[in-house]
Amino acid sequence: MWLGNETATAGPACANIRPVLIPRKSAFLFLLLDVCVLLTAKHSAAAPLPVDQPVRGWNILSDSEPDALAVIRASSAYKINHLQLSHSLVHNLHEVRDEARRAKVNRLIDAAHAAGIQEVVLWDHSLYDLDYYPANYRTGPDGTIDLDNPQFWSWLKHDYRQLLDLVPHADGLVLTFIETGARAERQHSAKLKTNQAKLAAVVNAVADVVIGERKLTIYARTFAYTHAEYENIIGAVNLFERPEIRLMMKETPHDFFLTHPNDMYAGRVARPTIIEFDIAGEFNGQGIIANTWPQYVLSRCRDLLARDHVIGYVARTDRYRNTRVIGRPSEINLEALRRYTEDPTVTAARVYEDFVASRYGTKAAPPVKRAFEAALDIVTSCLYTLGTNTANHSQLDYDPYASSYARHVSGKWFDPPVVRVGHGVDRELHYWKDIVNHLAPPWAKDPQGSQWREVPWVKEKGWITPGEEMTGEFLQNVLNEKDWGVKAAKAAVEAIEEAKPELKADDYTDLHHYFYRTLLTARVHRAAAGAYFGFRVWSRGGAYRTAEIERIVRDSLDELTRVAEEIKCYPVTPAIGQWNWSKDADRALRYHDWITKSGWPAETRGFKNPNGGMKLPMK
Repeated sequence: MWLGNETATAGPACANIRPVLIPRKSAFLFLLLDVCVLLTAKHSAAAPLPVDQPVRGWNILSDSEPDALAVIRASSAYKINHLQLSHSLVHNLHEVRDEARRAKVNRLIDAAHAAGIQEVVLWDHSLYDLDYYPANYRTGPDGTIDLDNPQFWSWLKHDYRQLLDLVPHADGLVLTFIETGARAERQHSAKLKTNQAKLAAVVNAVADVVIGERKLTIYARTFAYTHAEYENIIGAVNLFERPEIRLMMKETPHDFFLTHPNDMYAGRVARPTIIEFDIAGEFNGQGIIANTWPQYVLSRCRDLLARDHVIGYVARTDRYRNTRVIGRPSEINLEALRRYTEDPTVTAARVYEDFVASRYGTKAAPPVKRAFEAALDIVTSCLYTLGTNTANHSQLDYDPYASSYARHVSGKWFDPPVVRVGHGVDRELHYWKDIVNHLAPPWAKDPQGSQWREVPWVKEKGWITPGEEMTGEFLQNVLNEKDWGVKAAKAAVEAIEEAKPELKADDYTDLHHYFYRTLLTARVHRAAAGAYFGFRVWSRGGAYRTAEIERIVRDSLDELTRVAEEIKCYPVTPAIGQWNWSKDADRALRYHDWITKSGWPAETRGFKNPNGGMKLPMK
């Protein structure tokens, strides 16, 4: 695996930013269009897609109805025939018992059908929390459900009939049957001898109603934290009784990281399978910073969508609230998916050229294209560190977010776990012996940490050394990469300024803020990394406490203060999803406080810190 492309030039100074207000299009016109869509919605009978029809799908997570309708309006241009409503709209089917939520979901189902989307499905996670189920069925040990009680299964099926009656125009479910509220494998049964049998029993019961009685569709959604869990899930899938049950698998194993490999299990099972793509960038900027990378999307497509049993895709179109990609620069990634399905030989260069020229004009296209093309390298040197993600669902959080150092490490899925890092580092690094062993704080290495159970071979092979291992050498690797990201982000801002004379005023304003937020994000990560990782080196004392290390920490603290103030005072509030970009200023200043005022925390997540209480003497 290669990460990085070292080509960038310096951009304008950050002090040159001036407040710019974004002009708004007529909200009244959009309101009229939305009302028309809802009034003309056809209350047609459910019509699931036939199995031989390729699936071109989108998934709306946000409960913002105006944003959802904007996505639906755009669907016909992309020939979308499948829509999922999930997360904030409906995560568990029983949520449609809430009158307001049910009304919104039903309006969106009808609007989607009226817009020509044939199949609209709702998300569900079964089993729900234990207290959802009547106490007379929770008679197993420790109040678990007795899966051997036939009356429980009768009750469950009746419950699904009632729930489906509340959403009569839905065409089926996306059923997550693992990592649910009351995990099926933890319930009691003397008859179901394996975890796989318990999981399959739940899916089979739901399918009896959804498929057998209602003639609707089920997409069984799978993901896992480990290879062993994947094998467990595949074992359950092999016990599904109805051949009509389809599968939905992520583009990557477990979660959506740019540095993860393609999901090695997708297409292995002889069932129609759709691939779940995260166009909205859950861990990668959520469309709030530059997320324009058709080369990445096409690379995934060329493998995953060409595999046996794969019949199409579904793409996430937002990360909550008002972060939809439709109408934003990151819509280029949806365009890449569309273009691939029409012509699998299409190149990223062609997608960039066509999208940018059509949106911003041919004269502005060359510099805008340069800025768009830089996004992948900027984000993978900013929200990622040395080839692995170090952001908490896009937000700045080197410490105390434990998952960056075990669960989310890309090396979990590579054999051998080695990456070639570009971005000014230009080294081949072992994910565990080099990257995690140096980046992880001592508390995160504690063998009692629950996430290490997901990668037992790492500790067994001795790839992780207890205690603090951050050194001046690895600190410099981190800073080289972060500096590279800042330089590339400045170059992208400069490209937008070059294009300004050829851009419409509102397009320039939008792109200016999009890429300037990206630059501020790169800067705050550079400053926080220098302060956080540098202070950990300084705290080791002795030969580690050099004048150069102290200079790095102090300079980083000064820059951290400056960029945090710029973020706090930024003149335009960006979209807010799971990640609130503006709050990264406070997260960065937390490290400033630890290092200069309150002292390093004595413990983190119950584990002691060897440098607890230490702080840098103020001059």
